[in-house]
Amino acid sequence: MSKQKVPLKIAVAELPHTSAVRNGSIPIEGVDAEFLTIQPQIAAFRRMVRDLEFDVCELAPTTYIIARAHGIPIIALPIFVLRRFHHSGLLVRPDAGIKVPKDLEGKKAGVRAYSVTTGVWTRGILEEEFGLDNSKVTWVVDDEEHVSALKLPSNVIKTPAGRSLNDMMAKGELVAGFHGNAGVGRTGDPTSGWKSVEVDYPDMFENPEELEAEWYQRTNIYPMHGTIVVKEAVLKENPWIAKSLFDAFEQAKSEWLETLGTSGSDHPQDVKYRKYQKIVGHDPLPYGIDENIESIKALERIAFSQGMLPKRMSVDELFVDPRKV
Repeated sequence: MSKQKVPLKIAVAELPHTSAVRNGSIPIEGVDAEFLTIQPQIAAFRRMVRDLEFDVCELAPTTYIIARAHGIPIIALPIFVLRRFHHSGLLVRPDAGIKVPKDLEGKKAGVRAYSVTTGVWTRGILEEEFGLDNSKVTWVVDDEEHVSALKLPSNVIKTPAGRSLNDMMAKGELVAGFHGNAGVGRTGDPTSGWKSVEVDYPDMFENPEELEAEWYQRTNIYPMHGTIVVKEAVLKENPWIAKSLFDAFEQAKSEWLETLGTSGSDHPQDVKYRKYQKIVGHDPLPYGIDENIESIKALERIAFSQGMLPKRMSVDELFVDPRKV
């Protein structure tokens, strides 16, 4: 390993399980880390995939896979700092007659951008578990895709000028829409931060938690979100950095995990992961390729099936295994 520390600009969000790396109490071996706070973290996504502004960055995994498939010179490490299940969050108008996912066919539904990872995972579940033909739904978007080279399928359209997803949903022009930052129920833009808007529509499913637990036990798929990526040039010159990054984030996560069940923290992330422990077991943030192989394969497969990838991508093309560097 190089004796002189390698300077790296790192854009990873402040979370209970990343803070020890960000504040330096757990160092990244061989690295002189400059942590940048980007508020909100989503604002870093486009800056990374369009301008390669950071050496290391937390990205939405679908944004990353699309970027990698289009030749953007970044590669991921199997460090997933955010996870979420997706049987909830797709809201429907109660008067639209949407009783099952296939009822969306032939109708319009809203999502902030087609490649938003929340939308990708949910559409994949609706396709693979409930028989929805995604190509028969018109997806209405009101934001840019992070990867500018992405060519959208013909069933994706923009909101009319001056219109929002909130407005279209309220007036019945959309029968469904993703909640919060993924679509309905937010205003603003990713560079200045989203603001929540009060919405009162029911979820597609009445019992999402039961469905999520059953689906996970059957498939071993645990949807990942925040994914750590590195510039290819950084690892080409210093391949050992992959292991240094992995080890630091793994240690921070492990120390956080020791107190998760006893600290009584009311941080929203802690509350969420204590709940997820009941589904996935003691570690609700598993890192590593082997630990996440089914989830990685599933997201790549789903992204391809939804017309977002120009070609199929293997796990080896998408991830560096830091345990083998």
